[in-house]
Amino acid sequence: MLSHAVLALIPLVVGLLLAIPLGWLAKRYRVLYSPLIAGTGLLYTIPSLALFILMPLVLGTGILDPVNVVVALTIYTVALLVRTVADGLGSVPDEVVQAATAMGIGRVRRFWSVELPLAVPVIAAGLRVAAVSNVSIVSVAALLGIPQLGSLFTDGFARNFLDPIAVGILACMVLALVMDLGILLLSRAVTPWLRTGATA
Repeated sequence: MLSHAVLALIPLVVGLLLAIPLGWLAKRYRVLYSPLIAGTGLLYTIPSLALFILMPLVLGTGILDPVNVVVALTIYTVALLVRTVADGLGSVPDEVVQAATAMGIGRVRRFWSVELPLAVPVIAAGLRVAAVSNVSIVSVAALLGIPQLGSLFTDGFARNFLDPIAVGILACMVLALVMDLGILLLSRAVTPWLRTGATA
């Protein structure tokens, strides 16, 4: 399960780091919104197995190299999160941004200390979807021989034995729930003002 978690989690973090500047560009420059959202969204339509096979040709890696899975899932994560980041930043009230500007807070500092924190609930919602998606898609890599929970599926099918398949499904569900809960708890930890508002 650890290898499956690593293959799903690394692309989630890297994809978020790439999606934040792209989402900011889409929100900041309206002329870029449609091209960026549509362009990154199209990446998600690429079949995962085809992308896993294509990665070694592009990266020059071996077919069994886990890097292929990480890069492919990073692409999918970016595809899911660019719109989420743009919409999250767009949900920040204009009066809050104007107030921060009036207080002399510069654009860069305002982004990191005001806009991005306030966009966290929206971004976290998209991140939770991406996390569950990654856990599911990683399983497909077992068809190429990359060991992780998906190997239970291929083993079960090969032996016509349902027990490994059932265990694999259950393990993937547990991992997805753990990652989802982790993101939820982290988002709550970095947005304490929402908890204060809820208990007021």
